[in-house]
Amino acid sequence: MGARDHNPFEDTTRTLDPARPTEEDQQPRPYLLVLAGTSVGEMHRIAKEKTIMGRGDKVDVRLVDEGISREHAQLVQQGDKVILEDLGSTNGTFCNGTRVSRQALSHGDKILLGSTTILKFSYHDKLDEMFQRQMSESALRDGLTKTFNKRYLSERLESEYTYASRHGAPLVLLFLDIDHFKKINDANGHPGGDFVLTELSKLITDTLRPEDILARYGGEEFAIISRGTSVADGETMAEKLRHLVETHAFSYENKPIRVTISVGVAGTPHPGVQSPADLIAVADEMMYEAKRSGRNRVCVRKTPQTEKTPTRSYSGE
Repeated sequence: MGARDHNPFEDTTRTLDPARPTEEDQQPRPYLLVLAGTSVGEMHRIAKEKTIMGRGDKVDVRLVDEGISREHAQLVQQGDKVILEDLGSTNGTFCNGTRVSRQALSHGDKILLGSTTILKFSYHDKLDEMFQRQMSESALRDGLTKTFNKRYLSERLESEYTYASRHGAPLVLLFLDIDHFKKINDANGHPGGDFVLTELSKLITDTLRPEDILARYGGEEFAIISRGTSVADGETMAEKLRHLVETHAFSYENKPIRVTISVGVAGTPHPGVQSPADLIAVADEMMYEAKRSGRNRVCVRKTPQTEKTPTRSYSGE
């Protein structure tokens, strides 16, 4: 048998029967697409009889916008129609520029909630939904790790910080960096480095609460926003993640890879944090302090009363 017989480019293309969409797949279904606000690109299928929208934690469609009430408006399915109803919101509900209390929606209608959030109501079949979700993923997610991207993190941190400041609620930001990542790349190649990034992302995602935000900030650096979490609890979270990564069996092409992380923690309320930029700067500073002081550890910006011991160290490399 000659080399010609082994050339994959000489093989005959197989004839396949394409998957045919079912009648259900072709049935148009109602959706909301976020056109403007902190969750641009997100798509929500309207599947329940009543779908409540607002900034509260228990609504069906959560929208982080200070101008939106906790339970702002709802969509009610009545036969083949979808009705938009205001729920006594503070700032009102608008459809195509007009304030409404109850309005039957048509394909393409624009809904304004709060000061910055604009939603588009539309009908899509399953193929349309798949395309829209792919577009959403590319706008909000990092291509490799599927975590949120830096742009989304920045927008979300702005709104979460505004909410926390106004209500005196706690908020923490964690910055974490993979230790000696260049050595991992050098020893295992870039595919091995990509594997570590992807595996680490899955490991952390499975540990966080649904409301926590994990984003790839750049390279081997990640950030986590945790609303309603104190600095002390943020420190506990960081240590849990540090230990989880250290003890996880990373293996690429049957070769074990030792992976550890350095974590910096910053939170509000804190007199040294007056803006989202401050929160980022402090978390970043603490992360680099963790790396300078030995890696594989957690460092935290304490309150002024305990500023003399600004870091908490753990056994490192």
